[in-house]
Amino acid sequence: MKAYALEKYKKGAAMVAQDLPDPQPGPSDVLIRIGAAGLNVLDLKIRNGEFKSFLTYKPPFTLGHDLAGTVIAIGTRVSRFKVGDMVYSRPRDGRIGTFAEMIAVHEDDVALKPASLSIAEAAGMPLVALTAWQALVEVANVRPGQKVFVQAGSGGVGTIAIQLAKHLGATVATTCGASSAELMRDLGADVVIDYRTQDFEKELSDYDLVLHSQDDEALQKSFRVLKPGGLLISISGPPTPAFAKAQGMNVVLQLVLGLISRKARKTAKSLGLRYSFLLMRADGHQLAELAKLIEAGAIKPVMDRTFPFDELNDALAYVETGRAKGKVVVELN
Repeated sequence: MKAYALEKYKKGAAMVAQDLPDPQPGPSDVLIRIGAAGLNVLDLKIRNGEFKSFLTYKPPFTLGHDLAGTVIAIGTRVSRFKVGDMVYSRPRDGRIGTFAEMIAVHEDDVALKPASLSIAEAAGMPLVALTAWQALVEVANVRPGQKVFVQAGSGGVGTIAIQLAKHLGATVATTCGASSAELMRDLGADVVIDYRTQDFEKELSDYDLVLHSQDDEALQKSFRVLKPGGLLISISGPPTPAFAKAQGMNVVLQLVLGLISRKARKTAKSLGLRYSFLLMRADGHQLAELAKLIEAGAIKPVMDRTFPFDELNDALAYVETGRAKGKVVVELN
């Protein structure tokens, strides 16, 4: 099969096309012929070596965390899927590699593709939708009447998080460029802040939750828009010692992440707030729940551009510009 491999950790490194043996499904795996693969900032961070301390892959390896496609074989223990099923998935860490024509995925990481979505639309959903679900539902337990601030609303996670927070009954604020303001309101945002001309710290106050995805300056400002007891969930870092411990990292890495996150944790404590770092995990059962919301019209995909598979490096370069509104996807023949 054709796949794109990262030959060494390096900022800006190109993926290299390779012919690899077809993967074989294990007893609990489904083998999927990939129809489309979503691109994520996580792919860039891994390529650049930013997450080597806790997401360790030995080059060369195939990148890619999102897919939609067709089941073409199943393992002997698989009970939830059959050959011919249209599915979507975010394969678990350690078994990524969706920038390829085929992949074997544990059945627990797979769900039936929402029938209302195209292959390309479905391929852009798993990672960002799971991130939004795990932040808003699992960690924050967002309830009706709460106030939620979603940074960078026009990004992949932002477009889904706004819709999910609104579905959960929250008042939602977000930041974006002026050209995206109408889209943000269409998705359900109640307060839309132009990050180029407005300071969100001056516009927002007494929020219950911030979903943070930006830099350290935005992180520090975000603490000050929360009410006492409020929660900031960061998907861009810094990771905490609690995260390191939950990931099973050694004591040295726990200490290192403790130093890295010390400023954020100290600020949160001094203001009577809570700080949490989230690295989403694969979960096919949550994808099935999200599929129900998609089919009900509560969540819709927001697509920016679709590239041919042969133009994967161009697609990654486009994601790296930060200008995408919604998801960028590569389609395979």
